[in-house]
Amino acid sequence: MGLKLYDTTLRDGSQGEGISFTVEDKLKITKKLDELGIDYIEGGWPGSNPKDEEYFARVQDLDLENSEVVAFSSARRPGIKAKDDTNINKLVNSGVDTVTIFAKSWDFHVTEALEVSLQENLEMIEDTVQYLKKNDLKVIFDGEHYFDGYQSNPEFALKTLKTAEKAGADLHVLCDTNGGMLPNDIEKIFNETKKEVNIPLGIHAHNDGGLALANTMKGYENGAVHIQGTFGGLGERCGNADLCLIIPTLKLKYGEERPEKVDTKKVTPTYYFIMETANTIPDNRKPYVGKSAFTHKGGIHVSALQKNPATYEHVDPESVGNKRRVVVSELSGKSNFRYKLEEMGFDLERFDRDRLAHLSGTIKNLENEGFQFEGAEASLELLVYREFYDLQSFFEVDDFKVLTHNSGEETNSEAIIKLKVEDDMVHTAAEGDGPVNALDNALRKALNGFAPVINEFQLIDYKVRVLNGDEGTAARVRVLIETAGKERTWTTVGVSTNIIQASWQALVESIEYGLIENEVIEI
Repeated sequence: MGLKLYDTTLRDGSQGEGISFTVEDKLKITKKLDELGIDYIEGGWPGSNPKDEEYFARVQDLDLENSEVVAFSSARRPGIKAKDDTNINKLVNSGVDTVTIFAKSWDFHVTEALEVSLQENLEMIEDTVQYLKKNDLKVIFDGEHYFDGYQSNPEFALKTLKTAEKAGADLHVLCDTNGGMLPNDIEKIFNETKKEVNIPLGIHAHNDGGLALANTMKGYENGAVHIQGTFGGLGERCGNADLCLIIPTLKLKYGEERPEKVDTKKVTPTYYFIMETANTIPDNRKPYVGKSAFTHKGGIHVSALQKNPATYEHVDPESVGNKRRVVVSELSGKSNFRYKLEEMGFDLERFDRDRLAHLSGTIKNLENEGFQFEGAEASLELLVYREFYDLQSFFEVDDFKVLTHNSGEETNSEAIIKLKVEDDMVHTAAEGDGPVNALDNALRKALNGFAPVINEFQLIDYKVRVLNGDEGTAARVRVLIETAGKERTWTTVGVSTNIIQASWQALVESIEYGLIENEVIEI
């Protein structure tokens, strides 16, 4: 049996706090996992809720090329036969060829949580597996809490596996359900178990001790041919073993060729697709796939990176579908600036050393004041244009003021702006839901007649960070504004002790940058 990957994002992952998939979400993720080449997709528990029942009915219409959808359930309930258990029959009628059932492998759980005898627990396993096999289904048996159970009572834990095997189970999956095992424990128990059973073993690890990847790899090193996990590590409590990490580690570190259809270059886009569908903020620092995974800031690092990326990158970012980024800050040397400017498409031949050094000093001084250009590359580009291209502003601000007034239950704002555009003075006012919205509306109103393309710009994100909270309401704040045009987005930054002034800086730069992008301002 070759190595198989089993994704349980749609079932185990959906048990994570704040995660809720619609049926449409689950179908979209199923299609994306199939495109990646995952062998098994655990679609849910058809006996637990109407949503999963609808999913199994509709997933039959998907034309999957690489993946097999699996239905999940516990073993039958105590006191009845499997053939009379509604949940088990919903497995049988779910339209799948493979099912996964779990049962207690820890004696403590049997007596304390399930409140049945150890013998009855074994009978529940045997009856369930036999019934499913009589209905021509392939059965994967998850030994819940197997590793804890083995440490508590190895004889009973093994009996749960042997009972399932005798009843016809096709595969045992050893589960670290509490997620607290150490890699050495996994290795020891896995090897001892392997000697006692006659069907293949798999591994299912939770991440409560931060060791789910290490424990999964220990299972793999010691013979697991079936690996379970979720994308992004989604799951109950601290989550499950993360397939975003497992797949590249298997392929790029261990040189594992199977599963043959899985392309590591698709791992990063799959991660972002699933996080977006789950309405969850991606983790920038997640290994392999995070935005920061191949981001370099220190000047010494970037200098070495330019000579050979392997100096500070353990794998090629493109091998996992990610990309290299260099950011500039007060920690940056000339290497950062040169790399970043080349990345932005600037011709470095026109950037002499003295002016490059001046730009470096300017950025470091601004960062000392609280500016940050790591997430505001549009503002960084504008600095370059001013330093090397003699950027002339499209408009000059003569004056602006913001009035806020309360009208009953609502507080409204009005902005009044005086601008000089070319040779014309423009004096205009506009209202908004708040002071920044009012300024945005007034600025657009003032410039609309000179640059109609401004109507295509949309402010899509606004973030404020207090930089020195000990100063209370007199603290310096940093404002980041993200703006979307027709084809791309850009972010600008402003800093001041006055939140309106900081917002105005970022807002003006967002408009300037958009006008440059649309060639209203020529460089």
